[in-house]
Amino acid sequence: MHPLKKIALATATATLLGLTPLLAHAAGGDLTSQLAEARQEGSIWTAFALNRHLSPFKIDVNVEQGTAILKGKVENQVDHDLAEQIALETEGVTKVDNQLEIDPNVAAEPGTKANMAQRFEDATLTATVKSKLLWNSVTQALNINVDSKAGVVTLKGQADSAEGKELAGSLASNTDGVTEVNNLISLRALDTAGRKAQAEAQGNNATEELSDVWITSKVKSSLIYSRNLDGLNIKVDTKGGMVTLNGVVANYAEKQLAVEITRNIRGVRGVDADTLKVVSGVAG
Repeated sequence: MHPLKKIALATATATLLGLTPLLAHAAGGDLTSQLAEARQEGSIWTAFALNRHLSPFKIDVNVEQGTAILKGKVENQVDHDLAEQIALETEGVTKVDNQLEIDPNVAAEPGTKANMAQRFEDATLTATVKSKLLWNSVTQALNINVDSKAGVVTLKGQADSAEGKELAGSLASNTDGVTEVNNLISLRALDTAGRKAQAEAQGNNATEELSDVWITSKVKSSLIYSRNLDGLNIKVDTKGGMVTLNGVVANYAEKQLAVEITRNIRGVRGVDADTLKVVSGVAG
């Protein structure tokens, strides 16, 4: 990865993990809470990875409505209580459901001395993919669980259509750092009334007002996270939901991808890429 892109990705990741304030312009309480939960999970994972007492252990973290659920094994009661205290000190977490098991032999099990950098990257990747799904106009309403291990992302949950499932997998696989995607999302059956209600809800989502600042932020982040684009060379400007892209890309395929990524961000009404220049004159 280009050094400057690494810096930008790290900066954007820090925002996702709560290391810098998350832009508070997301519309709708449910979306806002899901973004906050993704950020809180990333913050807790990061704190565990950086703590010398807890970094050797694999601890799964899930945040639901202010409650942090901890699962896994630790060596003793001190580690058990320490993990709970760290989670409880995370902004927005009001309760901890500590399901950690105490096993004096856990330190000797293969894989427990996991590389801290890898664990940090897994937490980062999980938060990144979750956020991309929440920003997208199609997948934002889907209940999808994301898990990352050494670059392999597993998606679980339910989608209302094969298109929604496929798009979720595509968004994950196109994320920088993802080497493989296990798309275990199942399709749920909807009756006629259910489909009508869903169509109406999607119509409402398509017309909901999102701030230009929010849209610009999410478009920029999505372009940076794409494995097939150098998002640093693309400038984004939004006015009334209309997004203008300018700068340079390597070829026409990258330009088309940039437009497609932008078009699918929630709240985007249109994309103007006339000033996005192609360095190479060869299409594709």
